[in-house]
Amino acid sequence: MKLVVRVIEARNIPAMDLNGLSDPYVRLQLGRNRFRTKVVKKNLNPSWHEEFTFWVEDLSEDLVVSVLDEDRYFNDDFVGQLKVPVSRVFDAEDKSLGTTWHKLHPKNKKSRSRDCGEILLNVFFSQNSAFMPSTSDDDHLPPLRKHPDFTVESPSRSFSGSSRSSSPMPSGMRMEDCATREEKIIAQKTIAGRIAQIFIKNGDLASSTSARSGDSSELFETPIAEVYENKPEEQSSSCNFEEAMKRMEAKDEEKECPSNLPGGVLLDQLYVVASSELNSLLFAPDSHFPGALADLQGTTELQQGPWEFENGGDSLKRVVSYIKAATKLIKAVKATEDQTYLKADGKVFAVLASVSTPDVMYGSTFKVEVLYCITPGPEMPSGEESSRLVISWRMNFIQNTMMKGMIENGARQGLKDSYAQYGSLLAQNVKPVDPKDVGSNKEQVLASLQVEHQSDWKLAVQYFANITMVSTIIAVLYVSTHIWISAPSTIQGLEFVGLDLPDSIGEVIVCALLVIQAERVLKMIARFMQARVQKSSDHGIKAQGDGWLLTVALIEGSNLASVDASGFSDPYVIFTTNGKTRTSSIKFQKSDPLWNEIFEFDAMDEPPSVMEVEVLDFDGPFDEATSLGHAEINFVKTNLADLADVWIPLHGKLAQACQSKLHLRIFLNNNRGNNVVTEYINKMEKEVGKKINLRSPQTNSAFQKLFGLPPEEFLINDFTCHLKRRMPTQGRLFLSARIIGFHANLFGHKTKFFFLWEDIDDIQLETPTLSSMGSPIIVMTLRPGRGMDAKHGAKSQDAQGRLKFYFHTFVSFNVAQRTIMALWKARSLSPEQKVRIVEESEPKSLQTEEGGSFLGLEDVYMSEVYSSVLSLPANFFMELFSGGDMEYKIMQKLGGLNYSSTLWELDKGDTYVRQICFKFDKNVSRYRGEAVSTQQRSLLPDRKGWVIEEVMTIHGIPLGDYFNLHLRYQIEHAPLKGKGCSVNVFLGIEWLKSTRNQKRISKNINSNLQARLKLMMDEVEKEFLTGK
Repeated sequence: MKLVVRVIEARNIPAMDLNGLSDPYVRLQLGRNRFRTKVVKKNLNPSWHEEFTFWVEDLSEDLVVSVLDEDRYFNDDFVGQLKVPVSRVFDAEDKSLGTTWHKLHPKNKKSRSRDCGEILLNVFFSQNSAFMPSTSDDDHLPPLRKHPDFTVESPSRSFSGSSRSSSPMPSGMRMEDCATREEKIIAQKTIAGRIAQIFIKNGDLASSTSARSGDSSELFETPIAEVYENKPEEQSSSCNFEEAMKRMEAKDEEKECPSNLPGGVLLDQLYVVASSELNSLLFAPDSHFPGALADLQGTTELQQGPWEFENGGDSLKRVVSYIKAATKLIKAVKATEDQTYLKADGKVFAVLASVSTPDVMYGSTFKVEVLYCITPGPEMPSGEESSRLVISWRMNFIQNTMMKGMIENGARQGLKDSYAQYGSLLAQNVKPVDPKDVGSNKEQVLASLQVEHQSDWKLAVQYFANITMVSTIIAVLYVSTHIWISAPSTIQGLEFVGLDLPDSIGEVIVCALLVIQAERVLKMIARFMQARVQKSSDHGIKAQGDGWLLTVALIEGSNLASVDASGFSDPYVIFTTNGKTRTSSIKFQKSDPLWNEIFEFDAMDEPPSVMEVEVLDFDGPFDEATSLGHAEINFVKTNLADLADVWIPLHGKLAQACQSKLHLRIFLNNNRGNNVVTEYINKMEKEVGKKINLRSPQTNSAFQKLFGLPPEEFLINDFTCHLKRRMPTQGRLFLSARIIGFHANLFGHKTKFFFLWEDIDDIQLETPTLSSMGSPIIVMTLRPGRGMDAKHGAKSQDAQGRLKFYFHTFVSFNVAQRTIMALWKARSLSPEQKVRIVEESEPKSLQTEEGGSFLGLEDVYMSEVYSSVLSLPANFFMELFSGGDMEYKIMQKLGGLNYSSTLWELDKGDTYVRQICFKFDKNVSRYRGEAVSTQQRSLLPDRKGWVIEEVMTIHGIPLGDYFNLHLRYQIEHAPLKGKGCSVNVFLGIEWLKSTRNQKRISKNINSNLQARLKLMMDEVEKEFLTGK
């Protein structure tokens, strides 16, 4: 049975915060199952309107409803709670307590007099698999935010003490007979246990209850098995599944397919099968694929519920339960998967699966969501249909937990392994698309396009067949006939031989009309002649050279705006990329023109970033063309497979009013293989004056995954630096041929963004300042309206709407500055200027550097390297991080030269941040490197000490840019003969690049740091004893 709990609102909640308000939320617990509502900020009378569902196996349990106040940095404060016995709900009329106000009680008996407020709940048993309809008492309430199928299995606790795991009934299953018989059996079992507990003596208790429980278990298991085998309605049949798909298709509101989930893409593959057939293979109840996948992965007890419409037929859902096989990390565990169709229009299908595993550690705090998107692919050369399957995922944390990073990393690795098997099994059932077939498909698509050829006479008739030309011809014939039959007029007034003036106002008006009409006709003839000259366009012009080849097929337009009096327009399209343009032919008097024209751009050394598309109305050789709409295609943010056949919506006032679109097919190919990358890097080396290593495929793959870039993007170089905002953020700057990106992972706060080189309007250098640690600052100013996705990384925005980004404290400033300027010039200058720069550049001696591959930025593992109890107060030890005289004195003794630090500045809540910079003495490092650190100070959760987090970058030493050091100082009050403190130091090494010397460097850092920490503690104790 399902117990439904509706959490509606609360009133008179006591204030738990200093501002006189609270941030309340409700936590519900039944057995081992626990859920929570959203948090209502700063409210003493909050409203939630949320619904939760529990699977009940033991009527002796209590539903515990607790109200808590969220605290961002410390433990949440307890407000009040109440306990609702499940048996009370079961024994109530209609198995429902109705919508009732319940008084909240304090946690301990000493505070009974304290008023904890009241909460409005509606608790009832679901009479069938669907939720109980709202009663008349709830008519005044707004719609609830449901959490369907939050049901998680918990072991039942029978009177005999034995535990048994049973599979929960799938949500949405309409099995009235099964539900009725099951409820009766559970009721009999529970009531029999109660009677035995009251009347039977202790000596006979064990035997009677064990026998009874054995009988009842037989009664419980047999009917359910029969019901599963003999369902009253074959709702899992393919026929009903097909009817459900047709019903979803009829209700489709032409919504876009949902975008990929932020956790990452697990599978992205084209298959030679129609999208509807692939959907049936994966999700039809009678499909063999789920069973084969379960056998391959070792999954047992697979139960697939039927697809059911819920919420009045708006959503199609089913529940799948199974036991996952044991792995190296976790044992075999039961999982429940709620699958919901988000879209099904006959061609595009999207299914969201929410997987809950409550039996694993912290399993009640999260759910794993997986999104399956099936879209039609390009037509194959053989004429077969293809479809694209994209599977993405994310973690949905229901409750806050300190183990988020560990849980997410473990889930990521498990999903990768699982869906690798998924993809291999699917490839055995459905043929994947060979990349060679996709390449040949381009040639087939382009060859199938045929330009509509029309004779000049036919176009002239089509263009001039309008009221203007007809009226002009009639007027010419009428006037000619009049001149033919009229006698010559006598000379009068100011006339003379050869000059015949109008004799009345009427004649003047007629002459003016004839002149205006003649002017319009002459303009039309001139426009037609000019258009005939332009008609050939750039269609059919072949690309020259080797490199990146961009091919655009302009198929047709839809609902183009009309600007002529005739109600039509004369549209043509201009494509622009990397300073090169291609122009289509003009289509006369069309609102839905058909072009079927192919445009090829000459080969480029680097892939294009964007292509601008402009649709214009031809107004003659002298008038300015009217824009019918424009669009921008971003190759960096768009998958090339999606551009193989796409409708591009146009922007602009006219285009948006008419919902204008263009049908394009875009192909981008590299016909030089890896040579195009090598040659581009060699050209950049001449500008930079430093050897640039070609990155490995693994490095490029990690770079592409980090920023979500297409596979053709390649990394050129990366530098450790600081991003200057309100507070400097230490991270890494990545440079490629098309983008400049920044990524930082500082104390768990991730910052990530990128923008195009073409977006940069200007790059300037600013003089070093104290806040930049004595390093010059590179200021990048973007063009107005550009780079808005990266706005969170900008320090300021000027009056013109231009974003400004500040970067400083580079490991090798000169190399970074030259590389940035060279890449920016290469993208912003014209092709002719690029060639001139390369030809005029003098050969420079190239510096070499050891090759290393970027490994990606993950959470750093911290290990304890020092632990001690000092006989001095914790407050005195914190003077070491105060920026005072003691800190400078001790750091100089430790070999820190030119030591400088900024003031502590409030970052968030009770967290403070500062920057540190110093150079190493030659006794510490013979290279005399420089260290730049970012420190973060905060209180421990129990407020009995402090935590100092530090991220350090070391410059000027060999392989210093290959790693960052993460330090954590944990200082706690530890009474020792009066006063004392315990100090624990943890170290983590964040490897930015791979090197064969990794173990050697790690060992050296550990030994030096331990010696340095011991010396530091000795100096602090000496300072304390000296000051007494």
